[in-house]
Amino acid sequence: MSNEVVRWEPFNEMVSLRDAVNRLFEDSFIRPGAWPLPFDGGFSVPADIIETKDNVIVKMSAPGVKPEDIDIAVVGDTLTIKGETKSEEQFEEGSYIRKERHFGSFQRTFSLPTSVASDKAKAEFEHGVLTLTLPKAEEAKPKAIKVTMKK
Repeated sequence: MSNEVVRWEPFNEMVSLRDAVNRLFEDSFIRPGAWPLPFDGGFSVPADIIETKDNVIVKMSAPGVKPEDIDIAVVGDTLTIKGETKSEEQFEEGSYIRKERHFGSFQRTFSLPTSVASDKAKAEFEHGVLTLTLPKAEEAKPKAIKVTMKK
C-alpha cells in the first residue's frame, strides 16, 4: 500500500456536456429496434436527408401510412411532413398478447440546407417509404464565373 499523495485535478474529472448527453441516451433510452419513439401522443418516423448537386432528397419510412394521409409543406427553409396511420381493426373477442405497432399521427420538421423550388417538388410513395425530391432553387445552385484577362 502506497502512502503517496496525489494532487486532485477537478478539471480532469469533468465530462463534456456532449459526452454526458450521449451517455444518457445510450444508457437510458436508445436500444436497437426501439423505433417508433413516442412524442406528444403520436410517434416519430425515421428519415434520411441527402443533398446532391441539384436536389435535396428526403426519404422517410412510413409503413402503414396511405399516401393520401400525408401532408407536406415547405415554408422558407423549413420542411414539415405530417401523417397518420389508422387502426386497422378492433377485436371484439380476445386480447392482445403483444402490441408493438403504433397508430396515430406523426410530424417531422426539418431545416433544409438550402433554398428549394417547392413548386417543382416530387413526392413518391413505395413500399412504405416516402421519397421527396426537392429541386434546389436556381439562386442556391453554384454558378461558375469565368475570369477574363483585362487588356
